[in-house]
Amino acid sequence: MLGDPIRNTGRFSLLGRVRNALMVRRRSVRTIEAYTGWIKRYVKFHGLKHPATMGAAEVSAFLTDLAVRQRVAASTQNQALSALLFLYRDVLRAPLPLLGDVVHARRPQRLPNVLSRADVAAVLREMRGVPRLVGLLLYGGGLRLMEGLQLRVKDIDLTRAVVTVRGGKGDKDRVTVLPRSAVGPLTVHLGRVRELHSRDLRAGAGYVELPTALRAKLPRAAQSWEWQWVFPATRTHISAETGERRRHHLHESVVQREVTAAGRRLALAQRVTSHTFRHSFATHLLEDGYDIRSIQELLGHTDVRTTMIYTHVLNRGGRSVNSPADALSGL
Repeated sequence: MLGDPIRNTGRFSLLGRVRNALMVRRRSVRTIEAYTGWIKRYVKFHGLKHPATMGAAEVSAFLTDLAVRQRVAASTQNQALSALLFLYRDVLRAPLPLLGDVVHARRPQRLPNVLSRADVAAVLREMRGVPRLVGLLLYGGGLRLMEGLQLRVKDIDLTRAVVTVRGGKGDKDRVTVLPRSAVGPLTVHLGRVRELHSRDLRAGAGYVELPTALRAKLPRAAQSWEWQWVFPATRTHISAETGERRRHHLHESVVQREVTAAGRRLALAQRVTSHTFRHSFATHLLEDGYDIRSIQELLGHTDVRTTMIYTHVLNRGGRSVNSPADALSGL
């Protein structure tokens, strides 16, 4: 008996095995939640059949329904596909063949939203508190929001002015730049964080979440200074898994709200999000003459074609061409 694939949630249930397999591979909490969510939707779509009794035909039908009836974005359909490929390959040990009959969601060709340097500076000046420092790192190093919030103390090198991003998109590590203008504020901020950590330790807390394998290898690391979050949350919580009093990193919504509010107060024509800082970072580096391969590495893009989109949004117009109208006189 395979049992109910959704209601059975123990360690050796289907979803439990999926979570364990993802944790072993150091996937983020967000990825675990997303993958298990898609597997639940897949099972419900097929009337609660166990995935072990289904295969490529059922996966294709589910993915096609997402595109045709539910009209999801291409990125959403791709995430669902990734979750199901992982389920069959790494959990059920029954890799799926090539899915050739899937109707794919259309991927719209949109240019990234980019701010001018003056507008970036205005937004950062308008932001307040810790979110302002987070925003400076996002723009200064081209970080994604969660990459910035999940930085550990050990990932910041104030002397060399570099930031190490660990387990970024695609579970890849990379090194990017730390803006010199952030060194002073970040030094002051880390001093405050260290005081907070010391108070937590005195109260019998001071724990942070660690990758499962690292926790087993270095059981005391969860309370060590170098593994603390650079941007810790204001409140602690009790871990249901270990019973430890932990402090999570700052929630992304705190930064997102501050960025959006700053853009509204400035009445900017463009919509501003935390990801706008990353887009602006890449575009401004291109304007300054840095080569596309270097920018690709700083952004952590696997394919340079992803980075190439920023060549279309340079301030000098389409494909960096000067309009012939600019040479006309008397207009």
